[in-house]
Amino acid sequence: MLAVKKLLLAGCCCVGLLACSDKASQQAAESANANAASSPATTMYVNGHIITVNEQQPQAEALAVRDGKILAVGSRADVEAAAGDQVTERDLQGNTLLPGFIDAHGHITYTNSLQLSANLASPPVGPVENIAGLIDVLKAHAEKLPDAPWIVGFGYDDSLMAENRHPTREELDQVSLEQPVAITHVSGHLMSCNSKCLELSGITAQTPDPDGGIIRRQADGEPDGVLEETAMYAPRKAMPALDVETQVQLMKKTQADYASFGLTTIQDGATMDESLQVLRTAAEQGLLYLDVVSFPYMSYGIDGLKKHPPSSEYDNHHRIGGMKLTLDGSPQGKTAWLTKPYFHPPHGQTEDYAGYPTLPDEQVQAFVNYSFSNNIPLLMHANGDAAADQMIRTVRAANEEFGKTDRRPVMIHAQTAREDQIDAMLNEGIVPSYFVAHTFYWGDWHRDSVFGEERAARISPLRSSVDKGLTFTIHNDTPVVPADMMRLLWAAVNRVTRSGKVLGEAQRATVMEGIKAMTLDAAYQFFEEDSKGSLEVGKRADLVILDQNPLQVDPMSIKDIAILETIKDGKTVFTR
Repeated sequence: MLAVKKLLLAGCCCVGLLACSDKASQQAAESANANAASSPATTMYVNGHIITVNEQQPQAEALAVRDGKILAVGSRADVEAAAGDQVTERDLQGNTLLPGFIDAHGHITYTNSLQLSANLASPPVGPVENIAGLIDVLKAHAEKLPDAPWIVGFGYDDSLMAENRHPTREELDQVSLEQPVAITHVSGHLMSCNSKCLELSGITAQTPDPDGGIIRRQADGEPDGVLEETAMYAPRKAMPALDVETQVQLMKKTQADYASFGLTTIQDGATMDESLQVLRTAAEQGLLYLDVVSFPYMSYGIDGLKKHPPSSEYDNHHRIGGMKLTLDGSPQGKTAWLTKPYFHPPHGQTEDYAGYPTLPDEQVQAFVNYSFSNNIPLLMHANGDAAADQMIRTVRAANEEFGKTDRRPVMIHAQTAREDQIDAMLNEGIVPSYFVAHTFYWGDWHRDSVFGEERAARISPLRSSVDKGLTFTIHNDTPVVPADMMRLLWAAVNRVTRSGKVLGEAQRATVMEGIKAMTLDAAYQFFEEDSKGSLEVGKRADLVILDQNPLQVDPMSIKDIAILETIKDGKTVFTR
């Protein structure tokens, strides 16, 4: 008899070995079990929808996994033949199997550190609807952590609060006059401080605006508490950090949260010294089970980046993938660098305000040249089209100097990419990673306040990219928004805003294009397409099981599809 163990997906219940009624049958079963124990373990998935994301074999009847890799995929008969006798059969019960999702851009260590911050997001992510509510949340948070040296929060959103503005220092003084209060905007590109925070940060009326940042001020020149971009560096430096071991332990929950969204590979963009130490310590302790790829930040400088060379190999699920630059700010925070003015300029700015760059061209060029001359993968944050122009011209210059080869520099966010920039990215080998979740979270704000209707309809131009043959990925930029991959796919396919309006119907992607952007094309962005991103023989068994087939449901219901199970290297790391 075949030693075949059958498992049902629902509840992952073990049905057990085939029944053996007499002594001979029992002996045969014991012999089969002994053979199974000495043979490579094989699992075969059957009776479900298997989406391979392999154009040569888009769907399959069965898939077999052995030793953490895909052994066979195809017809049930062929997979059974390849799997052999000692196989555990997984009955998908009509559910859907796909490659594990890949986080094309995000910040896992920053997300990890925010576990001890107040959640200041607006619904559906958090509870804050106005400044009074924000203050209440901060006070309650301070009461829970009375010994914390600073009161910190993340995720407040001026576009969603009733006042449509940032809280001021005086309002945050209501939380505390003795403890510093520092809260970070949902974009991560602005911060609001109370008076004690400003004092400890050394920010006064006489403090000049730093390069690449703005200290917003009252009529008398005193800081009003709101800090943009590089102006946030001072309070971040003054703020005591969590010790490394605490952050390592917090990583257990953070990793579980990512796995619950079907993610098997995670990015840590803009990794700093302490964050790198956290990840390396977690890896050394064997705590990482999802793959994490770090991209050390430009603040190291070129000499500092030389101390963190990239590797194509994982060390206990962690590797350094390249380096990260930031060229501008955020569109929802109105600090992104545009070629045309904002529809409605932010506080204190004139009608011709179009944002500003983080770095001058000569500094950007130096980083790009270092990357290209040393074959170091490069991520460049560019939200506004002026920032995209800066990336394109510096990459073009580096391509001319060092010659074109397969470097795959990534334009992170690429929110306002124009048609001519899509052509230029294709020509220069740039891979855009679109933050298409913006169409839901800030679509109405972009249309009515940030860009106006025409420009807002073009954010994250997926259809233009597909039509021109430009490979792209999509991302959530967690913790800016939750790592919800089904909502991300839903946003790419539907482009529906919070108010239920469609923003840029002409730029919608198909469901399959969206899935590919979260799997195979994301693997390509990481130079891992030979081992991840599709269900093909020899690739890693990074899998996700969904309760519905996104190719067959009403596109508007995609966000409601549940992740039933996440499998990393053949091992289950999450079940619902």
